[in-house]
Amino acid sequence: MTISKRLLEGLQKMLPSPMSIAILLTLLTMVLAVVYKPSDIFYGKRVMQVLGYWNTGFWSLMEFTMQMILILVLGYVLALSKSIDRLISKLTTLIDTNAKAAALLSFATILVSFVNWGLGLVFGAIFARKIAEAYSARGLKFNYGLLGAAAYSGMMVWHGGLSGSAPLKIAEANHFLVEKIGQVSLGKTIFSTMNLFVWTTLIIIVPLFFYCLGSRNQGKKMKLMAPTKNKFVGINKIVGAERLDFSKYFAYAFALLLLVIPFSSLLKTGNLNFINLNYINIVLFALAILAHGSIKEFLNATQKAIASSAGILIQFPLYAGIMGIMKYSGLYVLFTQFFLDISTLDSFPFYTMLSAAIVNVFVPSGGGQWIVQGPIIVDAAINLGASIPKSVMALAYGDQLTNMIQPFWALPLLGITGLKAKEIFPFSILLMFVGAFLFVLALWLF
Repeated sequence: MTISKRLLEGLQKMLPSPMSIAILLTLLTMVLAVVYKPSDIFYGKRVMQVLGYWNTGFWSLMEFTMQMILILVLGYVLALSKSIDRLISKLTTLIDTNAKAAALLSFATILVSFVNWGLGLVFGAIFARKIAEAYSARGLKFNYGLLGAAAYSGMMVWHGGLSGSAPLKIAEANHFLVEKIGQVSLGKTIFSTMNLFVWTTLIIIVPLFFYCLGSRNQGKKMKLMAPTKNKFVGINKIVGAERLDFSKYFAYAFALLLLVIPFSSLLKTGNLNFINLNYINIVLFALAILAHGSIKEFLNATQKAIASSAGILIQFPLYAGIMGIMKYSGLYVLFTQFFLDISTLDSFPFYTMLSAAIVNVFVPSGGGQWIVQGPIIVDAAINLGASIPKSVMALAYGDQLTNMIQPFWALPLLGITGLKAKEIFPFSILLMFVGAFLFVLALWLF
């Protein structure tokens, strides 16, 4: 057995379920927050404070949780349609080995994730599932965990892409730090020479990385059953208003009406900056109805897809609770300030990335991280005379990096593919080290 296989098997044995990881992180954050307390507060009182912080945070991501449930379910519903199934099936005929599949998956996912992280997340998961179903039907060997990790690789480029929270925020005319750093254009962050170097390197190196892993970890033949096709059961005669459920004209008219919303926003803005989770969901909603051709077909597919959202429904509030503790207890400041205090002008970008990587383990929200860490990093950068755009991108790289070990963003993928966290994380952890090298190299070179 090779060293890499021993490492992968060892990691799989050590990794619990995402739910257990979320609970362990919750308990760890609580302990750290209790220990990190003002000197004039007794531990008993501090415990009650921390529980209050957790309870406040627990309910803070309900809108976001619903957005993520919709993006997963609607994306899956779209994939269950006959037209999309045929399209993806044709794509899978272009690849006939585990290594090629992993390489293509990572390339396509990184490409889509650079445009928008939400699209990349659901696209990668659906594509991985369809490849696995096709290989299963053709009797080919494949490593499903590796394919899942390749589909998840887009989360290591998103914050440096067109939907990156921090770069987009500081590009706004009235962002909350505008008095300190002014309005920073995307040309200095997302489209900077450094970030384009990072993205170009990643889209070349990562597929090669997965191709090599796929060659060494070819997997085995599996029987992965595709969801059953939609059938109208128990309906002998359609009468009255029930015809609307089966009318393609009714479905098409409603879907096209929904598409007016994003298209009108595109015409008004003239760019893609308006894209957010709400717009993605509106488009997916419309496309899913169009692809199925009737409201009845759409609802049948929804019933099959909705079970995959259980992990998001239960676990996202737990991470929201962790965010509440980190925010209100001051642990954000503790982690960030420690690294900034030991920084010099040359080491500042590296320590900024490292602090963001650690905070992201507890608070997997790019926008949330920037709101809390941003002021601290900006003040330190100004005092040291460091580049503000480079500091912002260093934070973005740190956030991206530990996404590879964070179950939060993997939940949609796990729901669609049916994989377990321990099956994809051994590969994504290895990818994290590759990413760390490339990010550090970029920060050093530029």
